[in-house]
Amino acid sequence: MMKKDKDFPRGKDIEIILGTLLRVGVIASMSVVLIGGVVYLLFNYSGIIDYGTFDAHRTEFSSIAAIFLGLGRLDSEAIIQFGVLLLIFTPILRVVFSIFGFLTERDYLYVLIGLLVLIVILFSLSNRLTG
Repeated sequence: MMKKDKDFPRGKDIEIILGTLLRVGVIASMSVVLIGGVVYLLFNYSGIIDYGTFDAHRTEFSSIAAIFLGLGRLDSEAIIQFGVLLLIFTPILRVVFSIFGFLTERDYLYVLIGLLVLIVILFSLSNRLTG
């Protein structure tokens, strides 16, 4: 009979951890966006917004560095953007954890596939988030 190693999560444990990771990530993201939205409304309630024109390049928080600088100033728009970043990075963290899970199970084909997926995701995001 094969002895089970209690140090590493296996099969069903990994599925439970991954599910919990996604739930916690989405709830944390939602909470941060809600807090940022409340702060935004508290300090910008009298502003008039023109919804007729959209300028995608107008935003001050188009890079991760700018978002963290805005968080240091407690800027409400930076808080909202940080919540969106949390939402973006939640599935990325899931891929990273999946790779770890496949490593513990010694399933090297899926480790390779997971690494390729992670590289593609990070490469596609690198141009967008480093602005």
